[in-house]
Amino acid sequence: MRIHSLEHVPFENLAFIAQWAEDNGHKVTTTHLYENTVLPGLDDFDLLVVMGGPMNIYEEDKYPWLALEKEFILQAIRSGKKILGICLGAQLIADVLGGKVKKNKDREIGWFPVELTSEAKTSALFQDFPQNFFAFHWHGDTFDIPPGAIHIARSKACLNQGFVYADKVVGLQFHLETTPEGMEKLIQNCADEIIPGPYVHTADQMRSHAFRTDKSNSLMASLLQRLHGL
Repeated sequence: MRIHSLEHVPFENLAFIAQWAEDNGHKVTTTHLYENTVLPGLDDFDLLVVMGGPMNIYEEDKYPWLALEKEFILQAIRSGKKILGICLGAQLIADVLGGKVKKNKDREIGWFPVELTSEAKTSALFQDFPQNFFAFHWHGDTFDIPPGAIHIARSKACLNQGFVYADKVVGLQFHLETTPEGMEKLIQNCADEIIPGPYVHTADQMRSHAFRTDKSNSLMASLLQRLHGL
């Protein structure tokens, strides 16, 4: 499988996804949107992974490449590509599909439980997931579930944690790809966002939960394997 990632900042990359790809003999290419906007042809990849970032989907004045990226994502969806969006990536997918992206009531930063909805089990992609699991979060925005999509996950802080559209487009607000190293990069580069709140862990609390990355990564591996099998 040929995987192409869209990355918005140097400190949020594929993390575990890159390791999974290497272990399973898949090719990975990347567009670093913070450096250039040279995007691949739609025939050059099988799975598009749209990563996270500290910017908001509506900040096109500060990040003009967002408009080009949204159009590319929409073209990929219309072409029937497999797509996985994580955090900002999920918000971008929701936006191009007609789901409103807005500020969440609370920031959600740290390790918090996620619960699958009843609809999640109607998707083959989530058959191996438990009903409840811990995931790493780092977001202040949320999205409405796009028209025609299945709502697949929620948390106490954020009702809409994930969706599946057309059986092969997945948006996850949370980070199953996070490794301890990736978590540390976020802590170092986005420390100004760690503001006390009901769903905000301190840096030390996050680090104390780093052992949870193994389980999170295994869930990501399951999702990737099922996407690969489509």
